[in-house]
Amino acid sequence: MQQLTNAEEQLMEHLWKLEKAFMKDLLEAYQKPKPATTTVATLLKRMIDKQFVAYNEFGNSREYYPLVNKTDYFSKHVNGLISNFFNNSASQFASFFTTETNLSQSELEELKKIIDSEIQKKKK
Repeated sequence: MQQLTNAEEQLMEHLWKLEKAFMKDLLEAYQKPKPATTTVATLLKRMIDKQFVAYNEFGNSREYYPLVNKTDYFSKHVNGLISNFFNNSASQFASFFTTETNLSQSELEELKKIIDSEIQKKKK
């Protein structure tokens, strides 16, 4: 799976949230200053070429929809990060994540609950 640029990811976030959208819907989803219609059209064309987005035509209008699930995209992204920067070690990634970010005690406790829950699932 190819990667998206930051601008493409931002547009993809809007499309994942909307599920299906015409150009006007996508433009409305942006905060001000909104990108030009031509910019969004160019991003959509690149994302179609990368097979992240497809569309249905209704007369002269196109309704765009994502071909890639958000969870699948970010899962591959995180797994690539772990592979490339942490010697394919999830524990090295977790260590870095928990020590190098400003997580609060409650956030760390929530992570612990998630990990404990996953451990219990693996035991079954």
